[in-house]
Amino acid sequence: MKPLLLSHFTATSCLGRGLDATLDALRRQRGGLAPCDFERAELDTWIGSVEGVDAEPMRADLADYACRNNRLAQLGLTQDGFAAHVEAAIARYGAERVGVFVGTSTSGILETEQAYRQRDPHTGALPAGFRYAQTHNPYSVAAFVRAYFALRGPATAISSACSSGAKVFGSARRMIEAGLIDAAVVGGVDSLCLTTLYGFNSLELLSREPCRPFDVARNGISIGEAAAFAFVERVPEQRGALDGDAVLLLGVGESSDAHHMSSPHPEGLGARTAIEQALATAGVAPDEIGYINLHGTATPSNDTAESLAVRALFDGTPCSSTKGATGHTLGAAGALEAVVAALALRHRFVPAGVNTTQPDPALGIDYVLQSRDADLHAVLSNSFGFGGTNCSLIFGRADRATRTASVKPS
Repeated sequence: MKPLLLSHFTATSCLGRGLDATLDALRRQRGGLAPCDFERAELDTWIGSVEGVDAEPMRADLADYACRNNRLAQLGLTQDGFAAHVEAAIARYGAERVGVFVGTSTSGILETEQAYRQRDPHTGALPAGFRYAQTHNPYSVAAFVRAYFALRGPATAISSACSSGAKVFGSARRMIEAGLIDAAVVGGVDSLCLTTLYGFNSLELLSREPCRPFDVARNGISIGEAAAFAFVERVPEQRGALDGDAVLLLGVGESSDAHHMSSPHPEGLGARTAIEQALATAGVAPDEIGYINLHGTATPSNDTAESLAVRALFDGTPCSSTKGATGHTLGAAGALEAVVAALALRHRFVPAGVNTTQPDPALGIDYVLQSRDADLHAVLSNSFGFGGTNCSLIFGRADRATRTASVKPS
């Protein structure tokens, strides 16, 4: 595939608002998880919440979209000058030539939860002001972003569980390569809600402690929320148009192993297929990857399956999962971790896995416990969702030397 330029990106999570806060937390190995105090949840678990979301005022012309998820999206769009960058690009390309691709899992379901608690005690009718299409509907966040920028191009919401925020890059790439658009706002947004918290609790997947991916004593996930975005467009053809720190999307790999509704294939076959496809489309050999941002949810089965996929293709490549710092942000995770990968490339460092103290020796990977500088040129980011919906992304620096190595099918 032809590389695409990430001309701008941003992230907001429990680590803070924007790139500076995110980078500082990653370098200092500072996590953002805290004991659960969300809404009326009575759960012994830890969460990664974004402060001030409910106080975020919605733009007046977008009031119909008011819900926690879209407020979080708006909060994310307004960081790091991202909105201004998009608006300048729209002026160049035109509102019809910029697409929107947003991943989400539960979208604004919290709005429905609250409406249900306020239903008429006699008829069961929901409140008259409840707007399902603009809040709960998974497409609502894509529609919100499209309306925020007054765009007139295609807009798509992808809801493939935990790979949603990664798969948006593949969808945008296909639209750009087909000539249907020139650029795209891609991202992932997922906010906390009781359905998610109690749902994962019913699956017995929540940890009572801050999650610790790939640790010998890992025992479950911590739920988080986030909004992360990137603006992707074609790489300029003019020589010298990019500085060396610019980040490119080099490869995308997707697969669906359909092994089980909520468990990965025990041998990591779907994950391995996604990684192999990402390497092949990028034209990158495994030994060129300097860092792997693991999906790493901290459940015993997920981390074991992913380790098998990684070990089948890589030998000693530094790895970590940033979910120990952010929690699992579900539909936003792929986009959030794409931004982490971009920061690692731009600032040339490998982020450590927060909370993990004793990597499980049975998993056999080089799990990074201390953040460190590294001469990175290409990195891999994995996102694997329920139902075997897998996506792997490869990003590289613009100053990365031209490579001719390719991956041979195994």
